[in-house]
Amino acid sequence: MSKKPFSFHVDLDMFTPASAEEKAYMVQMRPSSTFFKDGVKRLLKNKVAAVSFFIIVVITLAAVFLPMFWPYSYDAQLGLTPGKPVDPSYNNLAPFEYGKTELQRIEAGESVFPHVFGTDSAGRDYFIRVVYGARISLAVGFFASLIVLVIGITIGSIAGYCGGKVDLIIMRIVDIIYSLPDMLMVILLSAVLKAALDNALEGTILESIGSNIISLFIVFAVLYWVSMSRLIRGQILSIREQEYVLAARAAGARGKWIILKHLIPNCISVVIISTALQIPSAIFTESYLSFLGLGVNAPMPSLGSLASDALNGLSSYPYRLVIPAVVISLIVLSLNLFGDGLRDAFDPKLNS
Repeated sequence: MSKKPFSFHVDLDMFTPASAEEKAYMVQMRPSSTFFKDGVKRLLKNKVAAVSFFIIVVITLAAVFLPMFWPYSYDAQLGLTPGKPVDPSYNNLAPFEYGKTELQRIEAGESVFPHVFGTDSAGRDYFIRVVYGARISLAVGFFASLIVLVIGITIGSIAGYCGGKVDLIIMRIVDIIYSLPDMLMVILLSAVLKAALDNALEGTILESIGSNIISLFIVFAVLYWVSMSRLIRGQILSIREQEYVLAARAAGARGKWIILKHLIPNCISVVIISTALQIPSAIFTESYLSFLGLGVNAPMPSLGSLASDALNGLSSYPYRLVIPAVVISLIVLSLNLFGDGLRDAFDPKLNS
């Protein structure tokens, strides 16, 4: 039967089945992926962030494992022998120089491991002290950021979910802490807590860590959680009115369950980014507190305390100040660039 003109019926003779090759060409399925996988791909494409992450990993691995194989200790005075006077030839050695006894051993045919960065005024190998200083700074930065993360998430999620008077009271406390001068409060709290903890930690398991480090963690717990809490609160305020949260409430779910199962998992990208950016801030705070003498207890080195000690011989041995300053700058800069890369890769608002 011929097709009538101006008819809306489809002429099936005009259509032929597609071949398998044509179907494969037309249907191009994108492989399944997740938010995390997509974020990692975007992060690896960011060369600056990838190089920064590589530098962080190298410094961290060196700080953790290098002291296991290095022949010198951070607190061992090389010119000090029991029952003999101190050998001053080991003090203030320049890079790759040797002490008097070491030179005699070299002349006798022995192999002596070099002092890569020389020694300090007490005859201690400066390279291993810089490595230990990097270890202390990285450890303080990580654990301080972990403390800030836990307190900030807890208080921010409670304020954002509960709202009302609870949110009002918490936010007024946050505003009060924000109004305090950070630098002055950090120095005052560190000095006061150091004096109070010296006797309290005596004979306990925390004595080996030192009162200065404990006081530094307390300072972070008291002052530095406010930014994280405000950020989490803002995220939860925008999420708590979503349909799945209302459905969980209607089903009788408790507030704690909703926060842990629904709200915080949907803020995880912001949490990761903020934590990555908090670590360099914590390292810098520890460094300048150690520079002021409120950091780690001697003889344990820190990058800040090494820079402070180097001021005494700045005109004669300027490299002792330059080396820890460069390491601090490298760590903080790499962490900041890596944190910016995480934000660019995992923030949904920047990739929408």
